[in-house]
Amino acid sequence: MAKINGLIAATFSTFHADGSVDFNGIPTLVDKLVDDGLKGVFICGTNGEGPNLTVEERMAVAEAYIKAAQGRLLVLVHVGHTSVADARRLAFHAEQIGADAISAVAGFYFKPGSVGNLVACMAAIASAAPNTPFYYYHIPALTGVGMDMVEFLRLGESQIPNLAGIKYTASTLHEYQACLNYGDGKFDVLFGYDELLLSALAVGAKGAIGSTYTFAAPLYKEVIKAYNACDMATAQRLQLRLVDMIRAFVKYPPIPAQRAIMGMLGYELGRCRLPLEPLSVEQTDKLKNELDAISFFELLEDSRGSVEKRV
Repeated sequence: MAKINGLIAATFSTFHADGSVDFNGIPTLVDKLVDDGLKGVFICGTNGEGPNLTVEERMAVAEAYIKAAQGRLLVLVHVGHTSVADARRLAFHAEQIGADAISAVAGFYFKPGSVGNLVACMAAIASAAPNTPFYYYHIPALTGVGMDMVEFLRLGESQIPNLAGIKYTASTLHEYQACLNYGDGKFDVLFGYDELLLSALAVGAKGAIGSTYTFAAPLYKEVIKAYNACDMATAQRLQLRLVDMIRAFVKYPPIPAQRAIMGMLGYELGRCRLPLEPLSVEQTDKLKNELDAISFFELLEDSRGSVEKRV
């Protein structure tokens, strides 16, 4: 698979009222992302509540996304698990159903003790899908595993034959830049902090994966368009509005808050699973008012119109 140039949405799970997975909601969500001009979807990750799903549910979700995408979007399947054996099952399954790439976080209960140990774990997982590009999912804020990613690439290039790169969800832009340039840029390092997208573009980012691209991709695409046109004033202004949007919802539990925003846009995703809990009606109303105060929905609609005109 060639390097990804564009935005990948880290999508949210869809649930019925009884907590079971709502597979019927996936095609509607995929159609929205296609219309918004996304390059792909990253499924069963943090925002997709992958750790809250059973292995069987994750396999079924992957199958549903690949069926719904019909080649219109890349489908990157997160297969990380506290059990390497289960991660291997998920990786093998993803390859069998035609996933475009797989990704895995580090163990987050029993944690790798060194970069070499981390590489060995990822090699074991990636080898279960030897013909599918593999991205290590670096998210130290949640896994507690924050190791040298340049060293990971150095060791990984010989031990993980299908290593495509890293899903880099950390704010350490200096290391991100070093990873981008490792080996004359041989690896695809996808940036994962939406609020720092413009900063990442400045150090060389071409592809990015993020949760807010699920509902705000048209605005981010305007940031990229302005940056590529060397219109830094516009790029900075739009990125700041997106930072304001993120600052509004991170006052609440971030995943439930973003699911609430999806509801405000007409996409009901159902309740999240414990220990995550949905926002209360009062919290949802307050968040809506805060987003209205910064004209988020108006900006989003305007930017969606701009994208449609260019298409």
